[in-house]
Amino acid sequence: MSLRDTVLVTGASGLVGAEVVARLAAAGLPIAALLHKDSSIVRNDGTVLEPGTSVSGDIRLPGFGMPDRDVEDLAERVGFLVHSAATTAFNAAAADYEELNVLGTAHAIELAREWDVPLIHISTAYVCGSRGGTVGEDELDAGQAFANGYEESKFRAEQLVRSAGPDLKWAVVRPGIVTGATGTGVIRDYKNLYSVVKHIVEGKLRTLPGRYDATLGLAPIDHVADVIAAAVLDFDSAAGRTLHAVGRDALSLREISDVFAEYPSFEVATFVPETSFAEAALAEAERKSYRRVGSHYTSYFQRRLAFDTTHADILLGRPSPATGKEYLRVLLDYCLETGYLGALPGDPVVPGEFDGPAR
Repeated sequence: MSLRDTVLVTGASGLVGAEVVARLAAAGLPIAALLHKDSSIVRNDGTVLEPGTSVSGDIRLPGFGMPDRDVEDLAERVGFLVHSAATTAFNAAAADYEELNVLGTAHAIELAREWDVPLIHISTAYVCGSRGGTVGEDELDAGQAFANGYEESKFRAEQLVRSAGPDLKWAVVRPGIVTGATGTGVIRDYKNLYSVVKHIVEGKLRTLPGRYDATLGLAPIDHVADVIAAAVLDFDSAAGRTLHAVGRDALSLREISDVFAEYPSFEVATFVPETSFAEAALAEAERKSYRRVGSHYTSYFQRRLAFDTTHADILLGRPSPATGKEYLRVLLDYCLETGYLGALPGDPVVPGEFDGPAR
């Protein structure tokens, strides 16, 4: 290996970041993990990782706010920069989106240029915004509107990468809605889609605005990490490309509702046209659940989308994993086994969070 074979990973303690660190380390690459505060790197299965180098930093600051001695050391060793750190919350303040998602990416670009190393930027498939149809991997600006500040900030961040000029070597990976591992459903953090599913099957959200032909692009955590790791390990093939890290089956709300109905303990929500939905008509408890959780996802219940995965499939040398009804059953079964859905009396209940579709 060359002297500059270390991979600097931002967001290394996140759900996706930790899995990327594990894969790159297993491939024999030294890892420098940029951590905010005293974070531990815990894999999706609960295994704690010890990276070769841990660096304290803040992506909101130039040079990630790293001490000068760390910058000097890493400049001699780093050969790739994987930028995964971001806020994925749908309800973050505008300043957080600006500082973490947009400015943080600008700082990643600056470092990659300064060190003359490739940047692998982790975006989201939902930079497509509220448009419908099949979204190509090379597409970005189609005049789309955005459902929330998260999508818009990731769109702007990706624009920065693409417009950085010929002196930046880059690849972009766009995860879909990150969900449990292929085959097992194992997930470390019950966030994003999990929180709204919990409210639906527990009967806290009975009526939602949506269309039954709307589709969701689920992305098994192991597949997402595989695509990112492959972009590092075979950067020559990934350079200048955008890769959709999304399963091959777009699940419709009708299919999701049909699977929910297979579980006797689950409630099944009714989706009504947006023009027919009236928040004021909901019972008080449901109205609170809608405002706290449901309202953050209604835009995802309106879009009929499919994500092309040609570039990602070629890079991996295999098709994206199946993410149809059988995969959904695997996810739900794991949630039941762990008590997240339908916890037994006396069992601890794991709280859900309404974060975004990536990481």
